[in-house]
This record gives sequence, C-alpha cells and structure tokens, in this order.
Amino acid sequence: MTDPETGRPVVAELGRPETAEETWARKDSARRARRQHQTAFNLVLALIASLGIVVFLVAVVARPDGAVDRSVDYQQVAAQADVPGVTLAAPELPDSYSANRADYKDKAADGVDVWTVGFLTPDKQYVGLQQGIDANPTWVANQLDQHAATGSRSIGGTKWTVYDRRAEGKDAGNQAYSLVATFGRNTVVLAGTADDASFRKIAAGVAKQLSD
Repeated sequence: MTDPETGRPVVAELGRPETAEETWARKDSARRARRQHQTAFNLVLALIASLGIVVFLVAVVARPDGAVDRSVDYQQVAAQADVPGVTLAAPELPDSYSANRADYKDKAADGVDVWTVGFLTPDKQYVGLQQGIDANPTWVANQLDQHAATGSRSIGGTKWTVYDRRAEGKDAGNQAYSLVATFGRNTVVLAGTADDASFRKIAAGVAKQLSD
C-alpha cells in the first residue's frame, strides 16, 4: 500500500511511510547485521580450518601412543658406516627399545671421532651412547660435564665407572646417570634418565659386542 499524498510505501508497523532518517537507520541496521553474520561465519570457517590442520599433523607426525615417530635403525647405520678397524657399538636390544638418533662424526668434539646413538627405553626414558675412538681425557670429562665419579660396577664382565647425579633432580638433565667403560681404542659413555635396569641392559649389550 502506498501513501496517496507522497506515493511512498506505507510501513505496516508505522501506519505511514518511513522518513528519510528511518530508512537510513533501517538499512544501516541491516548492513550491521550482515557484517556480524559474515564475521561469525568467517570465524567458524577459520576454526574448522585450524582443527583440520591439527588433525592432519597428529595423524602424520604422531604415533597412536603419542610418541613422535622418529625411529632410526641404528644397527643398519652402524653397518653402513665406513670406519676401518673399529666396531661401532650397536647392541642387540629387545624390540621395546628404539633409537631416535644414530650418526658418526670424524673429529667431532675435542678432535675425537664419535659414534652417537640415542636410545628410548620401554618406559620412554633416554639413554645416550657416545663412543669416542682414541678418546682423550678432555673428551671424556666434557661428556660428563666435568663431574667426578661416584663409584663403579661390573656389567657384562666389564668394569664401568659410575656418575650418579640423580639426587640433583631435573638440574642434571640427560646426565642424571652415566656409565663409562673402555674397550681397547673405544671409550663408551652412556648417559641419560633411564632406570638401572635399562642402563644394565644397554651396557651389557655394548660389553658383549665390543669385548668379543
């Protein structure tokens, strides 16, 4: 229905045509409502996209148990390394043990050739193996942060020097407990956060391999 005097549509709620101010206010309100709706819609799309990325990363990077899948075949790496006259420590361990690192470096620290393996124990603790070839006292001391020995023990028929810093708690980091033994030209340092049983298992495997 239109107003016979102005010819403008009559607004039912008002019973008369809108004024110019009322028309502007109505349109402005509609524009704000559209903007708010579009903003909310964009936020929902952004949230869905973010969740999709998170799901993708979890599916690709993480294993079902939540551990990062970075398993390394340390025995294969050791077998392929070209180190004449030297056996690289790659002990036989149960399948519940894994490695997240295995590499050999010529003249690494303090001019010593070093074979490194990072072991993860069944309870997800860490034991790092450092094998220094023709190692010097400086290299050994640096692997142990210059700390003094706290004792010794026999594992696998080999005497291992013990460096126990577990009383220091988190301050000791990955050197909470260390074992050191020498096999001919090779000095092996085991250091990490694992329990005694895991250290014994790895140390026994190393001793069996390098003592043969």
